[in-house]
Amino acid sequence: MLYLLIPFALAAVITLYVVHSSTVHGHLSADHDLSGPQKFHARPVPRIGGVGIFAGLAGMVALAFALGHPQARMGGLLLLCGIPAFAAGLIEDFTKRVSPGKRLLATAVSAALGCWVLGAMITRTDIPGLDLIVATTVGAVLATVFTVAGVANSVNIIDGFNGLSSMCVSLMLLTFAYVAYQVGDTEIALWSLAGVGAILGFFVWNYPAGLIFLGDGGAYFMGFYLAEIGILLIHRHQEVSPLFALMVCIYPVFETLFSIYRRRFLRNTNPGDPDGIHLHSLIYRRLMRWALGARDARLMTRRNSMTAPYLWTLCISSLAPALLFWDSTPMIAACMVLFGVFYVALYWRIVRFRTPKWLVFRGDQRKLPVDPQNH
Repeated sequence: MLYLLIPFALAAVITLYVVHSSTVHGHLSADHDLSGPQKFHARPVPRIGGVGIFAGLAGMVALAFALGHPQARMGGLLLLCGIPAFAAGLIEDFTKRVSPGKRLLATAVSAALGCWVLGAMITRTDIPGLDLIVATTVGAVLATVFTVAGVANSVNIIDGFNGLSSMCVSLMLLTFAYVAYQVGDTEIALWSLAGVGAILGFFVWNYPAGLIFLGDGGAYFMGFYLAEIGILLIHRHQEVSPLFALMVCIYPVFETLFSIYRRRFLRNTNPGDPDGIHLHSLIYRRLMRWALGARDARLMTRRNSMTAPYLWTLCISSLAPALLFWDSTPMIAACMVLFGVFYVALYWRIVRFRTPKWLVFRGDQRKLPVDPQNH
């Protein structure tokens, strides 16, 4: 429990300090743009929540070294490797001048460092043809760097509403912790729990009130940390299916791949442009049929916070089969296909205004303006 509670307490206290000191740094750290396609808040909010998460884990690493825990080295190396990804995102949070390409490059550097100092490499996939590539050192490094950068970017993409990406990543890390415990890997289990604790320390101030946002620094670091834990688990234990980690992360990864396909081939736009019709954006606009058109901060915050539980449920729908079939590649592959079919079917139902009535939350619509595009 120490590895869960210490990062939680440190992250919660530091995040609270960041929130209360926002009058000093808010001109740099706050998100003042309220008009973009992915902006769903009514007032400027600090977007450097990643500071508390990183600090919570750093505090746990320092304590583990002080207590002489043998797991301390792995935690320290994970943080050191994650610095480029975290720093690039944090600089973007303050300056708004770091392009997505540069952030991805920094995350790739973090992934390469993980290959070098942690030995976290994808050396098997159970996918014909691809296994021949990752059997070589160069192929394994390239596959690992691509995967880690992709997961980090996907976590950033689903970071659109209060509590959405932070709770999803917490649930994913808990899944890794459970399987690590099942195969007797205490080290990975403990640092998975430490990640959960640090993220929840941020979560209590982010959800439901939205007092602080995760920001790119937090999203890219969380994505890097999640991917590294998953890769280390399948690298160390042959009994764990190499598709297990992908199944755990399938919600944000599939969201990213589907968004690229939708923008590039259906809309003929740049896949890197801001997008207001991600699944979570559609749920916000079309399932939350109350406070439509209102700019009142209280109503917008409540509507924002009611969106995330829908996606938490979607995330859990992929984690349950991952837990059941973590040692079976064929079953996990079948579950991944089923998830993709369900996701696409749900997306097209919502985007075509055919949302199942049982999914729609109408709430209190008294004296609120109506948005004709949602009816």
